[in-house]
Amino acid sequence: MKKLPFVTKEQIEEIVKTCPTPFHIYDEKGIRENARKLKEAFAWNPGYKEYFAVKATPNPYIIDILRDFGCGTDCSSLTELMLSRALGMKGEDIMFSSNDTPAEEFEYAAKIGATINLDDFTHIDFLEKTIGRIPETISCRYNPGGYFSIANNIMDNPGDAKYGFTTEQMFEGFRLLKEKGAKNFGIHAFLVSNTITNEYYPSLARRLFELAVKLQSETGAHIQFINLSGGIGIPYKPDQEPVDIMQIGEGVRRAYEEVLVPAGMGDVAIYTELGRFMLAPYGHLVTKALHEKHIYKEYIGVDACAANLMRPAMYGAYHHITVLGKEDAPLDHVYDVTGSLCENNDKFAIDRQLPKIDMGDYLVIHDTGAHGFSMGYNYNGRLRSAELLLKEDGSVQLIRRAETPKDYFATFDGLDIYEKLEL
Repeated sequence: MKKLPFVTKEQIEEIVKTCPTPFHIYDEKGIRENARKLKEAFAWNPGYKEYFAVKATPNPYIIDILRDFGCGTDCSSLTELMLSRALGMKGEDIMFSSNDTPAEEFEYAAKIGATINLDDFTHIDFLEKTIGRIPETISCRYNPGGYFSIANNIMDNPGDAKYGFTTEQMFEGFRLLKEKGAKNFGIHAFLVSNTITNEYYPSLARRLFELAVKLQSETGAHIQFINLSGGIGIPYKPDQEPVDIMQIGEGVRRAYEEVLVPAGMGDVAIYTELGRFMLAPYGHLVTKALHEKHIYKEYIGVDACAANLMRPAMYGAYHHITVLGKEDAPLDHVYDVTGSLCENNDKFAIDRQLPKIDMGDYLVIHDTGAHGFSMGYNYNGRLRSAELLLKEDGSVQLIRRAETPKDYFATFDGLDIYEKLEL
């Protein structure tokens, strides 16, 4: 499968007249079409709701697009909760799934009525002492331990993850929470990251459905929802096939009908917390070639760096690259594509076959719509880029301006460094 950008060289040449590279740009049409498909895939469940993982792309303009399709937000911090509230979201539209949580964050989540998803058994007492009660609706994150497998293929190692309750703690926790006043319960689990198999969600769902039946039977707790969380991935590489969300939704439905309905639990709502699947393919990091270097390898230096997209440096993650205007040119050069940080892992591509790159060429780094801009940082004094939205009508909207040196110096309270500079 050939990966093609959703912007052309001509579009970028027009955009840079007012917004220089590097910048992240998002495709509104693609986002809407994908959100519509997800909603359709789970329409069989009357209580279904997608809680978009804010950490993936914390931009209010993007979140507002998803709200058109009934999406809520999944928050992991105080500022994400505040952003959701500022957008006018009601408590039931907000899921708070955090870990190692400060008291003030639990306090704020409770204040705005967000559904709290506890990460650890000890948080039951911590939450009660913090807010003076246990909410009537509460969720617990489940970690089954060991390895998670599908058809004898090991997918990931939940037992090595820091998150969630053990199986025994789930039963003990539900009993304790019920004693303390909880009336409606949720079960949450995230066991595999970025899987592009259609079997993950149905397999996870069946496991959680079976757990839910036992929990309700043995503790008497009313299971109101089961949150399948995230984990559905995207094809970062051209030779990978995308998942079929309709097939995934149907697989979850079958498990629901086979496990929950016979147990008299046909009213349980299904929730998801997708970030990467919702947005990653619909974002590009656009950058310009500045320098070429010929030493032991061939290097192309661009005006973006790991501060704009951390995943390749942090995980060795693959992001496809298109040289705009050279989509059909032969891939007859091998380059490392690098940024300017004083770190040797600041590379967007290593030994990548690309067409000949000339200085001034614009490069599109694909699949940055989730966990791209949001993982940015200011190491080496580098500044976060702008974010743009390619709207359905073809116009382009600035949805976050680029940081400036004044922004960078602003937190040195009382020093007024920027004002002292001779510019």
